[in-house]
This record gives sequence, structure tokens and C-alpha cells, in this order.
Amino acid sequence: MKGSRPVLWHISVSHYNEKARWALDYKRIPHRRRGLPGGVHMLAALLLTRGETVTFPVLVLDGKGIGDSTAIIGELERRWPDPPLYPEDPAARRRALDLEDYFDEELGPAIRLVGWHEMSRAPERLAELSADFLPPGVRDDPRAAAAAGRYAAAFTNARYGVKNEEAAERSRQKVLAALDRLEAELDGGDYLVGDRFSVADLTAASLFYPLALHPDAPSLGKLPEALERWRAPLAERPGGRWVAEIYRRHRPPPVG
Repeated sequence: MKGSRPVLWHISVSHYNEKARWALDYKRIPHRRRGLPGGVHMLAALLLTRGETVTFPVLVLDGKGIGDSTAIIGELERRWPDPPLYPEDPAARRRALDLEDYFDEELGPAIRLVGWHEMSRAPERLAELSADFLPPGVRDDPRAAAAAGRYAAAFTNARYGVKNEEAAERSRQKVLAALDRLEAELDGGDYLVGDRFSVADLTAASLFYPLALHPDAPSLGKLPEALERWRAPLAERPGGRWVAEIYRRHRPPPVG
């Protein structure tokens, strides 16, 4: 229905979904959120976007489903331009969009694969995380949680190949390259483009959130030891501290 409140269909722990949530909250746009577990979301995405995508997030505006976090932010900028996420200067805007694309394509898939790779090697921890997606009545049942964990391991391996050791190592190197690129682009400054927060900063920070694990970022609970050993030194690098600071400065509370 035209003029109805937007609805964001999302997966709570996904960094791409965090990118869309952050944009909605930053612009203080009242909306509703509907969460689904991984796997189930693919059919919902197909239906909501009429076959255009199988991924979340999907934002439903005036009855139309918009998939992909970049497209969602573009539509939010068009309808709700203030506060802006796109720089006004054409050259700065182009640079911000190029950086958004870089982190979307190079960082996003890599850090996701590393995270799920280590989670899949810690079945008890994966079961705990997966239990959060179960209905309240069965969430505390250890058998249901274990089954949900096995499903998550199977789905993420089929979808992303997370059990492949070589793929995981390549992804770790890509994450390091993206952190190097972040620090080089910042060059000691506060923001990636100009002197104010933009879509470039939002994208980098939201996709890097598993490094900083700021209290305002999605909760992953207690990480597997191997993932924590990999994450902790990166979080102490200038880029990791920058992610936490961007969350502190610019991540507002959710808008209902």
C-alpha cells in the first residue's frame, strides 16, 4: 500500500543486513523489521522481489521489494535525502560510491566466509548462535539447537563453501588487504571521503563489524577460540579501532 511504513526483511547477524539497518536508523526512518533464518530467507527474497534476488536484506517500500544493500541505500537517499549519505560534490560522491563497491565486493564475502568457517568448526558455539533463530518455545531445547547448528553448517557450506580450508585462507588474506586499504584511504583522518560521515564509512564499518564487535553492532556472542585469536589483533590495528569509533559516533539506536 502506497505510503505504508517500510518493512526491512533481514538476517540479524549479517553484515550486509547491518549496512541497511544502519542507513535506516541513521536517517531516522520509522520502519518495521522481519527476521528469518538463513536458507528460509532465499525463498522469501524471491517472492518479495519478484524473482530479482535470493538474498537479504530486502526493503519493502510501497509494496515493492528492493534487494541489495547498495540499492536500498540509493532509494533511501532519493526519498529521504537528509541527513545525506552521499557527498554533494560529484567527485567526492563518485569516490564514496567506488569505496562502497570495493568493500561490498572484496571485504563482504571474505569476512563472511572466515566467520562461518570458524563457526562451522565449533559445533557447540554454532548451535548456540543458531538457537537464536528458533521460536521461543524450542529455543532452550539442546536437541533443537544442535539440529539448527547442523543445518546452519550444511547451508553455509553449500552456499559459500565455508569448510574449504584454502578458500578460508584466501578470504583471510582478502580481509587483511581490505584493512590495509581502509587504513591507507583514511591516512590518519576521521573519514574516508572529505570531512564528514558518508556511505563509504557506513559500508566499511558495517562490513568490518565482526572485527570491532562494538556493543551497538549485532551480537555474535562468545566467539570460537580460533576466530577470536584471528580477530583480536586486527581489532587493535588503527582500522579496527576506527570501526569501533565510527560505531560510537554515528550508529544511532534502532528506529521502530
